[in-house]
Amino acid sequence: MTGLETFVAFIYLAAAVCYVMGLHLMRSPATAREAINLSAAGMVGAVAVTCFVILYKGTVRPLGWVALIAGLVLGVLYGAVKARTVKMTAMPQLVSLFNAVGGGAAATIGIFDFFRQQMGAHLTLAFSIPIVLDVVIGSVTFAGSLIATGKLEGKIAGKPITFPGAKILNLIIVLVILAAAVLIIGTPASYGYVLLALIASLIFGILMVLPIGGADMPVVVSLLNAFTGLAVAMAGFVINNQVLIIAGALVGAAGTILTLQMAAAMNRSVWNIIAGGFGTGDSTGTAAGAGDVPVNVKETTADDVGLQLAYAHNVMIVPGYGLAAAQAQHECADLAKLLTDNGVNVNYAIHPVAGRMPGHMNVLLAEANVLYTNETTGRGKQPVLIRRTSL
Repeated sequence: MTGLETFVAFIYLAAAVCYVMGLHLMRSPATAREAINLSAAGMVGAVAVTCFVILYKGTVRPLGWVALIAGLVLGVLYGAVKARTVKMTAMPQLVSLFNAVGGGAAATIGIFDFFRQQMGAHLTLAFSIPIVLDVVIGSVTFAGSLIATGKLEGKIAGKPITFPGAKILNLIIVLVILAAAVLIIGTPASYGYVLLALIASLIFGILMVLPIGGADMPVVVSLLNAFTGLAVAMAGFVINNQVLIIAGALVGAAGTILTLQMAAAMNRSVWNIIAGGFGTGDSTGTAAGAGDVPVNVKETTADDVGLQLAYAHNVMIVPGYGLAAAQAQHECADLAKLLTDNGVNVNYAIHPVAGRMPGHMNVLLAEANVLYTNETTGRGKQPVLIRRTSL
């Protein structure tokens, strides 16, 4: 290994350490800002050393440098401006859009490297399998994330969108994807097979997210985030880039664990999530079926709730999708402060799927200046300190 290769490997290792430490520090709102800065430093180092290697080897022509610099400048400007100007209530759709960008970029890398190979020859398994996974997973993530963004933004109906024969069409699309994958791996390289896999995967991504309701979007965002990580890792195998493999594996693993936790919290299996067997979270319906025991519902009014709160000693607030959709986090924080100022002990119980994306409820409450601590809230004129728990 040359001195340059050793230096590059060391920087990539340092970037990977920054990613891991950043992910670890993300566990608490108190260290979240430090986590973001550390992860950003790792990404800057990885991009800088990659540009240095390209410049040192001289493999990019002047026109290519123009494209690289233009893409880097546009990406930095868009990311910085969007992150500073986006409203907190619009954060879910921004995260979903970033998921789409990551998946699309990974798929583009796979397609471009496939086209660089000599056509008409059998590709090795070590190259063709990552190419197939990269194109398929990246395309599904790209299309699915765009649909999720549209649903969160309100440009696409938030209710589940279904049509007759949807499951049969999904099955056909999956079979087409599998057939295209086998042809790419087992036959001489051909543009047609990759194009078939690309189009079928894009269609599947759309059909996978359309039947999902807005209230179930947190699980969708988490699942697509895991897909993005897997696609990026496959792109790393395609171009033999260790930092992409490490970063993608981290995102894929974290997204998978989060998806499993959220699925368990919603009493759903991961298979049902992947197969699109859920998504009626915000659709209308009754709590009990025709043969179920009737549920007794006790109606109340704001005055009744206020009277009960006035005489309460302990109050547990369970925020949910309705609070996020109504953007009522400030009113919720004001109510908690009013109760605390009057000697009431206030706690929050935050369900893992509360809100419109993973951790969205925590972000909304933090935006309303709700402080988190592991200690029980104080009384009197103390700040509103809330013990965060999971249901």
